[in-house]
Amino acid sequence: MNKVELLSPAGNLEKLKIALDFGADAVYGGVSHFSLRIRSGKEFTMESFKEGIDYAHERGKKVYATINGFPFNSQLNLLRTHIKNIADLGVDAIIVATPGVLKLAHEIAPDIDLHLSTQANVMNVLDAQIYHDMGAKRIITAREISLKDLQEIKKELPDLELEVFVHGSMCFAYSGRCLISTLQSGRVPNRGSCANDCRFPYELYAANPETGTLFRLEEDPGIGTYIMNSKDLNLASHIKEILDSGCVDSVKIEGRTKTSYYAATTAKAYRMAIDDYYKEDYQPERYQDELNSMQNRGFTDAYLINRPFEKHDGQSLDFTMQMGSHQVTGMATLEGDFYMCKFTTKVGDKLEIMAPVDAPIEEVDNEYGSLVFQEGKAYLIFKKLEAQNKKIWEAVHSGNVNPIKLPSTLPPYTFFRIPATDDINQAPPR
Repeated sequence: MNKVELLSPAGNLEKLKIALDFGADAVYGGVSHFSLRIRSGKEFTMESFKEGIDYAHERGKKVYATINGFPFNSQLNLLRTHIKNIADLGVDAIIVATPGVLKLAHEIAPDIDLHLSTQANVMNVLDAQIYHDMGAKRIITAREISLKDLQEIKKELPDLELEVFVHGSMCFAYSGRCLISTLQSGRVPNRGSCANDCRFPYELYAANPETGTLFRLEEDPGIGTYIMNSKDLNLASHIKEILDSGCVDSVKIEGRTKTSYYAATTAKAYRMAIDDYYKEDYQPERYQDELNSMQNRGFTDAYLINRPFEKHDGQSLDFTMQMGSHQVTGMATLEGDFYMCKFTTKVGDKLEIMAPVDAPIEEVDNEYGSLVFQEGKAYLIFKKLEAQNKKIWEAVHSGNVNPIKLPSTLPPYTFFRIPATDDINQAPPR
């Protein structure tokens, strides 16, 4: 049986490694402004992207390069060079969005698999067939497609791989076809510079063109004016239905510009969901507990399982972001010997340890603290906060950059977290 692929975002080299270590089978990311995430594209250089590719391949995993922007004529020569350079790095596939770029990539890099971006809005067998004939090995289907339609495509085109989004930010417009930020700030979404204007609150007005009168409309208390703010996609509770369908080859998580903790948590949650499915031990509440630990805009299962007209809870009208159930307090250094503080940490605090998949952790008790297991979870309790420079602290805060000695060596990219309190929830999001 071929297991479904778990595909995670890689906004930079650290996030790439974290996503793979926490369970992703493959990651996607890009270099340069030909990617639809300019900010994350700038975080990679050709050298660091190559390092990420090597890191993945050493672990039997894959890297897909995003070249899914919409180029102007003046950029085509630069685009040709970029495709060649990316192919030479040894990526496992290139993600493209337009027929022209698909054709060009196939000519320049005929041995590299080509994946068609969700920006192409494939919704039916006819479009899928055309792109498949042009050389697309995989299609990342539109978020608006249904599982039933995916099954029809797979039935007609069994050799075509199908990839679907299962988690992350949802666009207010039809699969990214939005010009709101272009209108307001000159930043073009389909060229990678969306300003997320749909996440802002708006005041509503009514105008009478005959008299020139303008009235500001007052909203009812508690309703709010985040009128274009879509909730975040979350299909962790539907992984069984998706895999039962037999038509999905890869499940994809959105979020190249999200935090390292997001990369870890989403990979961990969906890794558990997929593995539990194949073990016939599917427990949706486990995965939702993990996903609810992060900041989010509220969750929706969107359109894959339900048609849009059947759903009326896809927007968060009264807030743009809410805190999750947990607060990240720190992260282990790459060597695993020290704790880097990200939130107030005091002697005696009990911190949950969130380590990469299958990472070995042993119980320890010494002068620096204890590592203990309780109800299937690992915890760190500091007895002493001793910095690398030997200074002793009673408490450390997020601005403190001194590495704090851990009781024992932990795996790279280990996170520490505590349940969020009312005080934390009232703090501004980081």
